[in-house]
Amino acid sequence: MTTPQMSVYFFLQAAVILLICRLVGLLAKRVGQPQVVGEMIAGVALGPSLFGMVLPDVQAALFPKQTLDVLYVLAQFGVGLYMFLVGTDFRSDHFRARYRSAMSVSLAGIAVPFALALAMCPWLINVEGLFSEKAKLMEASLFLGAAIAITAFPMLARIIHERGLTNSPLGTLALTAGAFDDAAAWCILAVVLASFGGSWGSAYLAIGGGVAYAAFMIFVGRHLLRRLERYVVQDQPLGNGVLAIILMLFCLSAWAMDAIGIHAVFGGFLLGVCLPRGALTEKLREMMQPFVVVFLLPMFFTYSGLKTQLSVLLQPQIMLAGVAILAASFIGKGLACWAAARITGENNRDAMAIGSLMNARGLMELIIINIGLQAGVIEQGLFSVLVLMAILSTLMATPLFNWIMRRHADVTAAVPSLQQR
Repeated sequence: MTTPQMSVYFFLQAAVILLICRLVGLLAKRVGQPQVVGEMIAGVALGPSLFGMVLPDVQAALFPKQTLDVLYVLAQFGVGLYMFLVGTDFRSDHFRARYRSAMSVSLAGIAVPFALALAMCPWLINVEGLFSEKAKLMEASLFLGAAIAITAFPMLARIIHERGLTNSPLGTLALTAGAFDDAAAWCILAVVLASFGGSWGSAYLAIGGGVAYAAFMIFVGRHLLRRLERYVVQDQPLGNGVLAIILMLFCLSAWAMDAIGIHAVFGGFLLGVCLPRGALTEKLREMMQPFVVVFLLPMFFTYSGLKTQLSVLLQPQIMLAGVAILAASFIGKGLACWAAARITGENNRDAMAIGSLMNARGLMELIIINIGLQAGVIEQGLFSVLVLMAILSTLMATPLFNWIMRRHADVTAAVPSLQQR
């Protein structure tokens, strides 16, 4: 296929992707779900799991394998920018407010999933279609632990904001615990990627280079980036020159992390975290977020969907493994976060709410498993199981959180003595 032909295919693919993702996303909003849930489902539907099963010839004609490289590059660029925007939304003041309680919840939400992964992986690694033959037991355990432990931090933040709980004790605790949880999971994933499929020299280079780059950005880069604020005028749009510098730095940061053997999304996220908070990050989100969320993320969802084959879940061994992984992810992490919150003094309602919020994986899960599939750590079966986990956990998050908050409100109204507490 020639380059001009690929561009023709891409424009048609993009139009179909945007249409289907938008329609299914709006339908999800109508039934009380976040739009991103509908777009995740739409991406899977455009792949072999639905479109390819109902109209296989049409699906193959619309998404020929030769064009997937173009979609892949756009998807990676989009998810890198998305992680950059997530980084700009990290607030250190939240961390200081509920540090001890958040650390307890976060550690429980990480330790229990990793313990469950370590317990299950001696069995799972021998199930055909889950892990690559090159994956060692420890690498498989760490990857699965990170996949179970991850939290959909942007979705958690949006639920907290929509409920008006951002500055409440519950909101602060959930945001801080979610941030710690994700940071730890991403660091562990970086170690897995650094050690997988290469020599120990490559692993040391990746880990050492990643630590050195992160230290440079946090202790030096953060101060240099503050100089950009002088070119930002509060009541005026962000200048093209500043935007060009930010995009250039994003590309360099993503390239640096990719070059040392980790992944580009870490570079984007780290740059976002190190940007000074204030008018600069607010204007960046205002300018970039619509394009990233409306155009680029649907490309990522669809690329993930094209790699997903839910039919493999019908294989008895993979089905059994999938049930075990889903049970470990939902029950294990949810109960762990609830128990940790209770131990640190939270009431039962807030502890249950934190457990439900920390259990949502969403887009973060899709990013992790795409990285794992691309690196050759996992295979199609586990990829499909974890896509299903991402969708189900995200579907459950908002209704479960609302039910917990509403149920407590109803009980408080019904029992006068509770209103005095």
